[in-house]
Amino acid sequence: MSSTPLFERELAELAQAHLLRHRREVSPLLPPADLSPDQEHLRGTTYLINGQSRLSFGSNDYLGLSQHPALILAAQQAAARYGVGATASPSVCGHSPSHEALELELATMVGLPRAVSFVAGYMANVGVIPALVGRGDAIFSDALNHACLIDGARLSRADVQVMPHGDLAALDAALQASTARRKLVLTDAVFSMDGNIVNVPALLTLCERHDAWLMVDDAHGFGVLGEHGEGTLAHWGITGRDGVQPEWQGRLHRLIYMATLGKAAGVAGAFVAGESTLVEWLVQKARTYMFATAAPAMLTEAVRASLRVIQEEGGRRQHLARLRDQLQDRLRTGLKLRPTWRLMPSETAIQPLIIGSNEDALAVMAHLDRQGLWVPAIRPPTVPPGTARLRISLSAAHTCAQVDALCQALSEAV
Repeated sequence: MSSTPLFERELAELAQAHLLRHRREVSPLLPPADLSPDQEHLRGTTYLINGQSRLSFGSNDYLGLSQHPALILAAQQAAARYGVGATASPSVCGHSPSHEALELELATMVGLPRAVSFVAGYMANVGVIPALVGRGDAIFSDALNHACLIDGARLSRADVQVMPHGDLAALDAALQASTARRKLVLTDAVFSMDGNIVNVPALLTLCERHDAWLMVDDAHGFGVLGEHGEGTLAHWGITGRDGVQPEWQGRLHRLIYMATLGKAAGVAGAFVAGESTLVEWLVQKARTYMFATAAPAMLTEAVRASLRVIQEEGGRRQHLARLRDQLQDRLRTGLKLRPTWRLMPSETAIQPLIIGSNEDALAVMAHLDRQGLWVPAIRPPTVPPGTARLRISLSAAHTCAQVDALCQALSEAV
């Protein structure tokens, strides 16, 4: 073995390719309880990052709920009642009345018969996929899927075909050619680095035609899409407040729906929903559910409070849509940006600005940082080589003036 210290050479190579990642210490500029009325515009947008005040466009807090007073109060009251730990897995003694109530409310919200909660979205995907398929089965995975879907597919030991992004014709042909016992199509609902929304009805139709399952990861659509924040299924008219729409009822057995609770919902965790027998199978067989300590009830109660805010305060989604339109209008027509930069088309809070090289993306991020703005540069392997970008993440907590400040700073980076 080389005398070079372990991984030193590999770390140097990452640094040379501008691929080293650095953690930062992040906290609210002021604790939520200390905000005065004239400082409300700071809630959920302004942070201390390594001790420096920064206006953030980097979080997934799309509705600005992570510091919402109702969620904080719910967590405090639940901690006083349940304590701060669940103490065991759900199948032992970690499934409280709060967990049971949350799962019922989640199923009702997304319009599906039953739901089961997980401690994290990554845990959900790497547990659910191997519970559904294994050796001799086939997985058809979109090329731009999130890492947790990719890892869940690998852990399943099924045969994996990586499909060209969004190519329905290629998927149709691959499903037609497959002779696997079980077939599972995996896709993000909203792609986390591009912001585009997958055509769920078309995918579900293909799965019905070829006797396959469809698993949809709605991490970035739940809480944001749909009239009341129900997510991507409601966005496409597959489900509604009264459940699955009649024209899709016969295909429900094809669908596995997953969403996270640490983005638009502002807390932590995830859930999987679908037919009752499917969910019961996951309760019995998903190892990341069976063998992991459950989330504390103080978090599930915060999520329950979040669901109420999501459904009752529709103005948050409307404001978020206005901010998206404002950003797109200014960056596409109102400001002169570098000709090589490209703002990707996105109907969501995720607004990626393609820069190109890793070095250039880091340079633009550094320029914004000097202007008091935090916008992360995203580089491979998270995105394909040559497509390093700024992942501009909007929040209902942002103001129009704050979005203007970001656009102006970007124009000055030319």
